[in-house]
Amino acid sequence: MRQITPISVLLRSLRELLVFFRRQPVAAVSSVMLVLLLSMAIFSPWLAPHDPIKITITQRLMPPSAKYLLGTDELGRDILSRVIYGARISLYVGFLGVLAGTTVGAILGVISAYRGGRTDMYLQRVMDVLLAFPTIILALAIMAVLGRGINNVALALAVPFVARTNRVVRSAALSVSELDYVEAARSIGCTRWRIILRHVLPNCMAPYLIISTSLLGTAILVESSLSFLGLGIPPPHPAWGRSLSEAMPYLRLAPWASIFPGIAISMSVFAVNLLGDYLRDTLDPRLRLR
Repeated sequence: MRQITPISVLLRSLRELLVFFRRQPVAAVSSVMLVLLLSMAIFSPWLAPHDPIKITITQRLMPPSAKYLLGTDELGRDILSRVIYGARISLYVGFLGVLAGTTVGAILGVISAYRGGRTDMYLQRVMDVLLAFPTIILALAIMAVLGRGINNVALALAVPFVARTNRVVRSAALSVSELDYVEAARSIGCTRWRIILRHVLPNCMAPYLIISTSLLGTAILVESSLSFLGLGIPPPHPAWGRSLSEAMPYLRLAPWASIFPGIAISMSVFAVNLLGDYLRDTLDPRLRLR
């Protein structure tokens, strides 16, 4: 019998990882990018070479160098440190907003589909109102009422995502509610809530995961847009969108001040969208049959 050692386990894991990279290159690239982003967010106090909010006027608008790898902004703050700390802000707000919005939308979608009747009609009319507004416009209106703040930005993102998730999960729940095992559960006297929680909701997890991943990229983009417009994360917290806004007057004099935060936003949204495409291709049985 072959003896299992830590080295053999490591080698087997590496082989499986290489197979995954070869068979799913898109998912592999997005996974690496997301791991880098998460590492930046979690270990930012140790990865950032300088204090991201420390102002050094004598070092303002310095080009990339050995001391400041990505240069400095108009207040002499290290751009690399601000990009690293900005990942923590963007991912926190994005994950919180998406988790809250998609979870509430999924629960309401399952309830609406299973109960039907007036409950479904009233809930869907509310969703119609929310869907009538573009995400950024609705988020701007909510921020104008609540004011700036990290948690307020997450709430402003969650509200538009409720309606988007509700429609997707409701469609899945309508088809699940007509399946034989749900009819069998009704025939033996299971309560509505037991059927919803034990049979309908778990079978709607695939579309829930797909739309949650897809909306995470939207959340990062909308958060950056709000910060760019001055309605997002308040100073002195480093935010990618506000870094872009502050660098706009110095676009010709110091283009690095806007290039690197813009790259961070683009790469984050790109990685999340790639992961969403992979989950859709993997979890959607109709696509697997092609």
